[in-house]
Amino acid sequence: MGAFREMSAPSEKTWRWGWLALAVMVSACGPIQSTSYLMDAENMLQAGRTASADKLAPYEWTAANLYYVKSMEEVGYSDFEHAVDYAKKAADFATRARDVAVKLANRPADEEPAAPVAP
Repeated sequence: MGAFREMSAPSEKTWRWGWLALAVMVSACGPIQSTSYLMDAENMLQAGRTASADKLAPYEWTAANLYYVKSMEEVGYSDFEHAVDYAKKAADFATRARDVAVKLANRPADEEPAAPVAP
């Protein structure tokens, strides 16, 4: 047989290390998810800023920024579940703000502005 060993069933110690590795990987999902959603929200906020959403869509813009700040706060407390929820809401409102700003910026100059509609 020489260099080859016969494969045996994993020992109890091996199983413990396997479960520990799995637990570490699963526990890392919260920080990774929250960071990903925060980056998405940050990108959408930048797109809204570029489209002048702060002036053209103040409701959506303010909501997006407040949800973003709250998400960052929850990450600071290691409450990743709530951080992900707030980051998703921030990205959603930032997207709405950008869309409203682009729509208003592209309307004809002689057109009367429509009354704002709350979501």
